Amino acid sequence: MTLNSITPPPIQRCYHCDEPISQECQFHLEILGESRHLCCAGCEAVARLIVDNNLTNYYEHRTQTAQKSNIIPPNLQALQLYDHQDIQDDFVIENDQQHKQISLSVDGVSCAACAWLIEKQLKKQAGVITIEVNITTHRALLVWDAATVKLSDLLIIIHQLGYQAAPFEVDSQEQNYQQTMRHYLYKLGIAGIATMQIMMIAIALYFDVLDKHDNSFQNYLRWISLLIATPVLLYSALPFYRNAWRNIKTLSLGMDVPVSIALLFAYSASLYATITEQGEVFFESISMFTFFLLLGRFFEMRARRHAAAISANLLKLIPTMATLISGKKVAAKTLKKSDVVTILPGECLPADGIIVKGRTTINESMLTGESVAVQRTENDTVFAGTINVDGNISVRVMHDRKDSLISNIVRLQDHALYSKPQIALIADTVARYFVAAILVIALSTWLYWYIYRPQDALWITLAVLVATCPCALSLATPTAITCSTSSLGRLGLLVRRGHVLETLCKVNHVILDKTGTLTEGNVQLVTTKVFGQHSTADILMYAAELERYANHPIAKMFIPYQAKTALFDKVENVIGHGLSGTINQQQWRIGKYEFVSHNQSTHPPATNNQHLNDYSIWLSCNKRIIAAFKIEDPIRKDSKQLVNALKQQGMKVTMLTGDCSVNAQRVAQQLDIDHLQANMTPISKLNYLQKIPSTDISLMIGDGVNDAPVLAGAHLSIALSGGTDIAKSSADIVLLGDRLLPIIAARQLALRTRNIIHENLVWALGYNLIILPLAIIGLVAPYIAVIGMSTSSIIVVSNSLRLLK
Repeated sequence: MTLNSITPPPIQRCYHCDEPISQECQFHLEILGESRHLCCAGCEAVARLIVDNNLTNYYEHRTQTAQKSNIIPPNLQALQLYDHQDIQDDFVIENDQQHKQISLSVDGVSCAACAWLIEKQLKKQAGVITIEVNITTHRALLVWDAATVKLSDLLIIIHQLGYQAAPFEVDSQEQNYQQTMRHYLYKLGIAGIATMQIMMIAIALYFDVLDKHDNSFQNYLRWISLLIATPVLLYSALPFYRNAWRNIKTLSLGMDVPVSIALLFAYSASLYATITEQGEVFFESISMFTFFLLLGRFFEMRARRHAAAISANLLKLIPTMATLISGKKVAAKTLKKSDVVTILPGECLPADGIIVKGRTTINESMLTGESVAVQRTENDTVFAGTINVDGNISVRVMHDRKDSLISNIVRLQDHALYSKPQIALIADTVARYFVAAILVIALSTWLYWYIYRPQDALWITLAVLVATCPCALSLATPTAITCSTSSLGRLGLLVRRGHVLETLCKVNHVILDKTGTLTEGNVQLVTTKVFGQHSTADILMYAAELERYANHPIAKMFIPYQAKTALFDKVENVIGHGLSGTINQQQWRIGKYEFVSHNQSTHPPATNNQHLNDYSIWLSCNKRIIAAFKIEDPIRKDSKQLVNALKQQGMKVTMLTGDCSVNAQRVAQQLDIDHLQANMTPISKLNYLQKIPSTDISLMIGDGVNDAPVLAGAHLSIALSGGTDIAKSSADIVLLGDRLLPIIAARQLALRTRNIIHENLVWALGYNLIILPLAIIGLVAPYIAVIGMSTSSIIVVSNSLRLLK
């Protein structure tokens, strides 16, 4: 064997950038379950960030290796990965061809000033459509133009402001929360231990336990206090400095600015007094300030977490694994449209779909708030997160996880939380100006006391800064709104817009649709009257073929009579009137009598006014009426209770329907509805709404296509879940269950929310107005000030949590 015949060892290449790896470089990292070789510390840092941020699917789907770059810092390089389409598929919703929407987790947001700062900076950027930050959930809703700006560019801006932003995931959010709480406990523990130690020393210094003539021992104890307080100032109080520095950098004012100033000034003055051996020290106040502030924030975070977790926890109902029809186990999040899965009794459904085999009962209480399981059989729609109670079923997947009903519910609830009502905007603005006023008042207080009693100037100023921090004012509204929105979700009411709670309190005129709203929408054919030579079977088939092109309870009634293939050409749906179609050059119409008869006064053979009153649906061919249909639609069991409850609350109740006056009058009499408008088209419904007195705050409840204009035009609107998509997209609230009484519960909850917000604001403002003059004149000690401020915040949050009960 010659030397030249020896095969050289293969060159190892970097798993991240595919560059050759030199023998001197030995970097390794476990990626996708295997140890991977990396060429340098930079690639290792980027790869580690990809793994830590749960973005390893980047390596599974990438079409080329990453480019090596030493210009962009590794943490910002990781953000650029969010621009990849395969990664965005897991988080991003496309509103249209260019606008994209994403829900972000934002760490470091502590008050309304933080939210205002992020929104202000991003709204300046070209391509940002909307950015709304919710300080209670620590989340942000971002809509941007992908053709104008990259997602990574916007995330980098948030990071440059000092906040950490990433796509929201329930599991990672839970991990971040636990990590944040653990760090708070470390800081809280150090501050608490230091406070106990320094307070023992302070007792000796302040209560003349030591010999006044022995200055050396007093100075020794001051130095010990300095050593104990320093870790508190430099480590435990870091969250306050970070928030304050963000505000100062961007010339905005947050609640941590006065707190940080108080802590740093007190420490600086105490350090000077210790070194020069003259003057007062405030080391015990520094430790106590920090301890009680952290304690208040800790309880506040736990309370806010409890309020915000309910809607997010819906996503946890979706199982992590699913069983394909072949028996193979796969991750539920990887299911795609048209996959078929099997679900055993007791299992949760992993995706939205249609039952293709079997029958069962489904517990949908997590979506609708109704505890009674519902029957489901072949061709019925079922939803992810619901529970299969007692049958073996096979389900064809219809939507990916991000497009599932439960994901849409969480997304729409979040959108409602981001949309701030007017009272919340006012409170945020007041809080920002209040901080500026506190700083001015504190400076004026220091100047006054420095002139007349300089030895007390510092501690009185500290008390003013801390006691009046507007933490409670900033939390008064958003926490209450988050709690009430979560409670509405448990009632089976999906809130889509932020003004719902505010407007629901003011409603005094309720407008109700009839078919599918006050009635079950389960329309049943009672009688078919034929005029002419056609058989009843043919008449039903022609009627069903025309109704094939409608989405209404009446159209569903005719489904069993449809032909195997469509018969009509050029079918036109005249909303509010009926349908017309052509077959063999014959024009057929089905719908209201006036529409079907082309407004002719001639009646069909053997008919009279009694027939016109008895029959609701008519069928004609070439302008000649050939059939009529008598239908019935059972009234919902709780319709009567709903109407009675609304009237007892002093509301005007009107039924607005496109049905004939005879049927409408019968339903109105059974439900004791005094105001009725029948034979209404979509346009006439909207005209009626526009003509009501300006003093009427209207609530429209409906479900059909013909209700969409009036749903959009009312002050507040509710669409039923069984209604059409256009009705639900026009409404402010979607009622997920079949019961109407949750609407009454929603109004009661809205009234409670308004009262609690007013209580919170009265308490927060009242506390500050009372404590401020007392602090200015020197009647509030610094430790009393911090206890009062922390207690005020906890009271406000705890009061809001009552809405969850």
